Amino acid sequence: MGNDRPLIVGGREVARHVHAPDLEPFVSPRPYLHPVRTLGGTPVTDAAPVDHRWHLGVSVAVQDVNRVNFWGGRTYRHPDGYVDLDDRGHVRHRAFRGDDPLVSVHDWVGRDGSVLLTEVRTLRATAADDHWTLDVTFTLRTAGNTPVVLGSPGTNGRADAGYGGFFWRLPPSAAPLDVRTPSGSGEARTHGRPAPWLAVTADAGAPSAGYTLVFLPGDAATAADPWFVRVAAYPGIGSALAYTEPVPLAPGDALTRRVRVHIADGRRSPAGITALAEAAARTEAAERAKAGRAEAAERDEAAERDGASAGVDASVGRAAGTEPLSERGRS
Repeated sequence: MGNDRPLIVGGREVARHVHAPDLEPFVSPRPYLHPVRTLGGTPVTDAAPVDHRWHLGVSVAVQDVNRVNFWGGRTYRHPDGYVDLDDRGHVRHRAFRGDDPLVSVHDWVGRDGSVLLTEVRTLRATAADDHWTLDVTFTLRTAGNTPVVLGSPGTNGRADAGYGGFFWRLPPSAAPLDVRTPSGSGEARTHGRPAPWLAVTADAGAPSAGYTLVFLPGDAATAADPWFVRVAAYPGIGSALAYTEPVPLAPGDALTRRVRVHIADGRRSPAGITALAEAAARTEAAERAKAGRAEAAERDEAAERDGASAGVDASVGRAAGTEPLSERGRS
C-alpha cells in the first residue's frame, strides 16, 4: 500500500500524508504532509530545505520530550546554545484507525527504544467557496507509567524560540511574505502571541502563482497557544504548545491541539484576507457551538437514562421488600 496517502478535494489531490517516512535519524523522522497545494496546483509547503533539512512540510514536532529531541537537528541547551547530541527520537506509524486512512496512530519512540507518547492524528480536507481547508487534529497521550514533560528551546532558555507542536514549513517565495493577524502585520507583531487567526500571503514564482493561507485555532486550548512566526531567517509558521513554560503530562494524561488552514490561490489583499478569516472564524464558531449543543444533548440523554434506570431499580427493590437504604425508616 506504500508509505503515504493522498488527500483529495473535488477529485484532485491537494496533499499527501507521508505516514511512514524513510529518513535519516538526524532529522527525527516523523509523519508529515508534503506536498500541499492550492486547488490551482501551487505548492505551499517545503520539505528538507538546505537551511533546515529537518523541516518536513506540515508536521507535529517537539524538541524536548523528557530530553528527547523529536524536532530534528541540533538540540538547544542553555548556556551552550545548539549542540549535536545523540538524543533524537522518531515517530513510528503503528496503524490506521478503522477503515479511515486519514486517522492514524503513531508511537513517539526515544533513543533507547522506549515509547514516550502515543499520538492519534486526524486529517480532513474539505472544499470551501473558492479554496479548500486542511484540518489537523492531534492528541498526544503518555505511554505507560512514566510522566512526560514537553519543552522547547524557549523553555530551556532561548528567548522567542518556543517552537514545537504544529509546524508548517513554507516554500521559498519570489517576494517577501506578508504575515498578519487582526492586531498587526510583520514578523515582529505576529510572533510569540496568540491571535484568532494568522494569514500568510506569498508569491510562488509569479504573481499569478501566489497563494494565501489563513491559520485558525480549532479549539480553546490551541487558541491560547502563541503563534511561532519566521519570515526573515526562513519561512515558517507554527502553533507553539510549550512557548515559555514546559507542559507536564502525568501517566494517562493527554493533550489535544487542532489547527485549521484555509488554502487559497492568489495573493489576497488585506481586506480580502480579513474577509476570508472572519468568514472562516464564524464558521468555526458555529461548528463549535453545534458540537457543544450535541455534547450537551448527549449528557442530558445519559442523565435521563441513568435516572430512569435508578427509578426502575428502586421499584424493583420495593417490590422485593428491599427498598433503598435512603428510604428505610421514613414511615
